[in-house]
Amino acid sequence: MKAPGRQLLPATFHRIWAASGVSALGDGIYLSALPLLAFTMTRNPVVLGVMEACALLPWLFFGLLGGALVDRWDRRRVMWLADLFRFALLACVTGLVMAGVADIYLLFAVAFLLGIGQIFFDTASLAYLPELLEREPAALQRANARLQGTQQAFEGFVGPPAGSFLFTLGRGVPIIADAVTFLASSLTISTLPKTPPKPAAARNSLLKDARQGAAFLFGNKLLLGLALRLAVGNFAFMGATAVMVLFLRETLHLGVAAYGLYLTIPALGGLAGSAIAGFLDRRLGTGGTLTLTAAVEAVALLWIGLSPNAWLAGCGEAALGTAMGATMVLGPSVRQAIVPDELMGRVGATSRLIALSAGPLGALFGGWLAHVAGLRAPFVFGAAVLATMVVVAARLTSNKRIAAALAAAKASTGQEQSAQLASA
Repeated sequence: MKAPGRQLLPATFHRIWAASGVSALGDGIYLSALPLLAFTMTRNPVVLGVMEACALLPWLFFGLLGGALVDRWDRRRVMWLADLFRFALLACVTGLVMAGVADIYLLFAVAFLLGIGQIFFDTASLAYLPELLEREPAALQRANARLQGTQQAFEGFVGPPAGSFLFTLGRGVPIIADAVTFLASSLTISTLPKTPPKPAAARNSLLKDARQGAAFLFGNKLLLGLALRLAVGNFAFMGATAVMVLFLRETLHLGVAAYGLYLTIPALGGLAGSAIAGFLDRRLGTGGTLTLTAAVEAVALLWIGLSPNAWLAGCGEAALGTAMGATMVLGPSVRQAIVPDELMGRVGATSRLIALSAGPLGALFGGWLAHVAGLRAPFVFGAAVLATMVVVAARLTSNKRIAAALAAAKASTGQEQSAQLASA
């Protein structure tokens, strides 16, 4: 298959794009509905922090092994089975909620099990895309911009107000709506072409395969810098997210409908960020853009935490979403372009493990900090943590380092193709 041209992406990508959009809509519904459901059960910020942590804990236990398995299995099959599992889980949960037997501990379990499904789906999808686009940097950046923009539009803009509205119709209504989106995504992904198994990986033990992926990432300063950037960000953001429903309802005095609308603001920024990522990349370079977005994220989170009302906080959310949107287009595109295909799942899983492992700690710490110092404290502290990423981004993800890594990956791909032609 030829690498796609600058204007067009292959038709197969559009099926991935459609599945991503449907699933993102369900995630947006879930994003606003689950905290509202938990809010009816408890108003303890520590307990809410535990719930946020449960969604990320699976990465600590299964992230590396999941990446090793994805590199062995058909990635398309992994994706549609993961979404089918999440559909079945949420369908069962809907029944329990509507029967009135759900409690906060059930939400802990649901968050944890959904996190397991996310491990396999996200790792497989991140590995499938560069395989489809043959690791062509420009194509990967365009594809990631479309995926990120769609995710922001549906998960952050359409989904949260829809989830808040559906919640007013019944506590189980938004959950079954999310389940249906997983089913639709699973059916769409099942039509994608199969990917060949990786016979070389099957000759090693699962743990050895996982260690190989981790060793590759830790041996590459650029990949390590990209992972650390997300790890520090997740610690700060999850600390704030853990108490967001309390901050918005009790400090900024937003009602249920306004709460859902507020959650759309970062998505609007994310849409803008994904749209201008290519422009910033051409003007500042990928490394320069990543440094700029790190600084914007720190200032924006501080602005939110100190804002006296929802209008000013919303301005900070828009800026934060814009910076995060650009980062989530450019960072993954670089990683997908430089990592060999046979290691893509494992390196991607290792990167996500590093990035997400800080999330549960941030959620727990944010809940505790809000309990002892007030609901604004996690935002202020998180901003200080994010400020350290300006230095890290400038050093480990510089333009010079990224250019060298892309050149090395291109040379390696050329050598592999020459060897294949010689042996044919």
